[in-house]
Amino acid sequence: MQPSAAQVGVRVSIRLHDPAGGFRDILGILESENTVRKKDGSLITFDTAKIAAWKIVPSK
Repeated sequence: MQPSAAQVGVRVSIRLHDPAGGFRDILGILESENTVRKKDGSLITFDTAKIAAWKIVPSK
């Protein structure tokens, strides 16, 4: 399962399979189904096929 257009604008945590092994996490605001804006303002684009898990994170 992956985030959809319905989650755009919410804060999410996305865990991706890392090609080197293991996982890496992205935390931020979902800008599109495959883009997250991090706290520092940078945009991270990711391959939705590499999503291991994701969830909506409540705002602070």
